Amino acid sequence: MAGNSYLPRKLHSLLGVIPLGLFIVEHALTNYSAFEGGQEGFSDSIDLLNSIPLVFWMELFVIWLPILFHGVYGLYIAYQSNLNTGRFSYGRNWAFTWQRITGVITFIFVAWHFYETRFQITLGNVRHEDLGQHMNDILSNPVALTAYVIGVVAAMFHFANGLWAFLVSWGITVGPRAQKVSSNICMVIFVIMSALFLLSLVAFRGDEFSSDAAALIGFATQG
Repeated sequence: MAGNSYLPRKLHSLLGVIPLGLFIVEHALTNYSAFEGGQEGFSDSIDLLNSIPLVFWMELFVIWLPILFHGVYGLYIAYQSNLNTGRFSYGRNWAFTWQRITGVITFIFVAWHFYETRFQITLGNVRHEDLGQHMNDILSNPVALTAYVIGVVAAMFHFANGLWAFLVSWGITVGPRAQKVSSNICMVIFVIMSALFLLSLVAFRGDEFSSDAAALIGFATQG
């Protein structure tokens, strides 16, 4: 069984960093533009992404299919895992346990977020230029806001801790000292990335992205 799962596990690990890690960084910076630049800054970031040639096919093969494989196979790994925090309460055992828990949370969160945003754009229910307002509508619900906060933090922990595991399993960090240093670096990445996403949620909740603000802009434009 171990021999049969070696290559899928290696692919699962690699996809979690390349290209999904790069996508997470890009997604965090794009969303953070809403906090730093408001509606105009976020719209400019969306327009820049949409100007990429063959953007649909790039998203399909570089983002969504890798996410699907990483997520589905990750659920299988979580199901097969033996969570031993009851017997061993060392930090890495807890990190291993939370990696599996946050993986399940992240899978559910990403599927929901994809349905609420990208899928609605594909169906024509939401335009790219109205995505900020659409996020404002979603986050105006306290339950949805809580789910987004939990989902974002879980996803960033899963990414950062998974990055540490990737460095170990691929033989990049060898020895306790190197692994300790990389663990600290990955936790800093977790904090920074979480902050970027959480600040973007604050921005999307702001008045600038509200339906009333959009109506006023439309009225001023028509006038």
